[in-house]
Amino acid sequence: MQLVKRPETMERITTEALADAFIDKQVKEVREQVGNKKVLLALSGGVDSSVVAALLIKAIGKQLVCVHVNHGLMRKGESEQVIEVFKNKLDANLVYVDATDRFLNKLEGVANPEEKRKIIGGEFIVVFDEEARKFDDIDFLAQGTIYPDILESDGVKAHHNVGGLPEDMKFELVEPVKLLYKDEVRVVGKALGLPDEMVYRQPFPGPGLGVRCLGAITRDRLNALREADAILREEFDNCGLAKKVWQYFIAVPDMKSVGVRNDKRYEGWPAIIRAVNTTDAMTATIEEIPYDVLHKITNRITNEVEGINRVLLDLTPKPIGTIEWE
Repeated sequence: MQLVKRPETMERITTEALADAFIDKQVKEVREQVGNKKVLLALSGGVDSSVVAALLIKAIGKQLVCVHVNHGLMRKGESEQVIEVFKNKLDANLVYVDATDRFLNKLEGVANPEEKRKIIGGEFIVVFDEEARKFDDIDFLAQGTIYPDILESDGVKAHHNVGGLPEDMKFELVEPVKLLYKDEVRVVGKALGLPDEMVYRQPFPGPGLGVRCLGAITRDRLNALREADAILREEFDNCGLAKKVWQYFIAVPDMKSVGVRNDKRYEGWPAIIRAVNTTDAMTATIEEIPYDVLHKITNRITNEVEGINRVLLDLTPKPIGTIEWE
């Protein structure tokens, strides 16, 4: 791919009016590019792919085929939200694939973080490839490429959202938001009518909870992580921190400590809270969380989540600690 440069005259999209003008322009360009042919999109439920999906549905309707692969490592309620928003509300041509068992079976006993990432990325390609080959009339592949992706890759960007497809699958790319920055993508998403919890969703790694369930993933620890993370997000929403913190999540290591529950000794995992602010993800500072909020989160997690008996707070900035634990 040649380096695509954003025109210096291009106004930053900050208002609904500017977003509407951008949408109208892209709808026209997509229709001219695609004609009456079909477009395939890997819809993760993240901000970029969701905005691209909504934009293409507006432009070409059922000609867009969205494939959502649930690898079992999503946050609580995310796949359900994708189905609710795109299939039920936007009437999208959505293919939902529950591949949870496939992914978790391949990850069984694998503790090395890089190996986990390779397994998750590789299996995603296989599953997406299987679904794509069920259609013999698709000529285009849509992607949620945004401008920082192009800048960071120096113009060489192969299947950013899909993760790489088999070489014999030849598609022409459709990338309607490739000249936008993330904040602009969110403004466009709002103008398209997507819900706030999707438009303002915080960054989420491709391997999902696979790199937050530290070490070898087990289903019981993964379920505990998912429930604890949902509680953290709910309480951050309730106290207003969700709008102040760039990224916040729970990590659960593969270790246990003794505790007490119902007057009996109880071995459980610790839940580690990570909450950071950053402008470029190269450095990150720690967000201060009021103690009353921490106490409430701790009380809820230790009482409501089976398997977790301690809550810890990670106070390490970047550098020296990376944002993710793995």
